[in-house]
Amino acid sequence: MEFIALKGIVNALIFSVIGVVVLIISYYIIEKITPENTWKEIVQNKNVALAVVFAALIIGISLIISAAIHG
Repeated sequence: MEFIALKGIVNALIFSVIGVVVLIISYYIIEKITPENTWKEIVQNKNVALAVVFAALIIGISLIISAAIHG
C-alpha cells in the first residue's frame, strides 16, 4: 500500500521537474527569437505591456506542457 502512494509522489515530482525544465527551455528559445533582450526591457525599462505578453506566453506554454504530461 505504501509503495503505491510513494510511486505517485515520485511520478508527480519527476513530471514537475520535466515540466519546469521544458518551460525554461522554451522561454530561452523565445528570448533568442525576439529582436531585443526582453528581460532587460521588462526589468530596467519597466515595459508593462511586454511583461503582460510574456506572462500570457508562459501561462500558455505551461498549459500545453500540463496537458501533454497528463494526457
